[in-house]
Amino acid sequence: MGRKGAETRDRLLDATQELVEAGGYFGAGLNQVIAVSGAPRGSLYFHFPEGKDQLVGESVRRAGHAVGAAMEDLAASGASAAEFAEGVLRRLGDRLEESGWRKGCPVATVALEMAATSDALQRACHEVYTSWQAALRARLDDREDADDLAVTVLAMIEGALLLAKAHRSREPLDRVARQIATLLR
Repeated sequence: MGRKGAETRDRLLDATQELVEAGGYFGAGLNQVIAVSGAPRGSLYFHFPEGKDQLVGESVRRAGHAVGAAMEDLAASGASAAEFAEGVLRRLGDRLEESGWRKGCPVATVALEMAATSDALQRACHEVYTSWQAALRARLDDREDADDLAVTVLAMIEGALLLAKAHRSREPLDRVARQIATLLR
C-alpha cells in the first residue's frame, strides 16, 4: 500500500475511533465515517472489505496499542506498580477530561455493545484487554497474586473511567487512584 493509501486508511480509522468513542458502535455508521474522514466510499470497502466490524475491530486494536504504548512509557520510567497504575489512570483521565468527557476507554463501549453479538469485535476487545492486563501484571512480578491483582486494577481503572464520564468529574478517578495505591503497596 502506498503512502496515499495508508493515509486514507488512517483517516478512516481515526474517524471511526472518534465516532465510536463519542456515540458507540451504533453511532459510527459507515456514512458518518466517510463524512468525518473525507475518504471516498470506495476506499472504505477497499481497506475494510469485511465491513463495519472489521473497521471497528481494527480501530479498537489501534486505540488499544496507543494506550499500550503509554503503558510502555510508564514502565520504562521505572515506576512502582502503584505509580504505574496511577499513571495509566491519570493519562486516561486527562484524555477523558480534555475531550469534554467524551473519550473514556477506547475499548469499553464496543465491548459493552458488541462483544456478546460479534465474535470479531469480542476478539478485538479481548486482545486489547489481555495486553493491558499483561502490562499491569508485569509490574507485579514479585507478587503471588499478580494475575488477580492485574485483573482487579484493570477493572478498577475501567470502572473509574465510566464513573468519571457519567459524573463529568475527576473525583472517581482520584478516589480509585488512592485505592489502587493502597491495594498495591
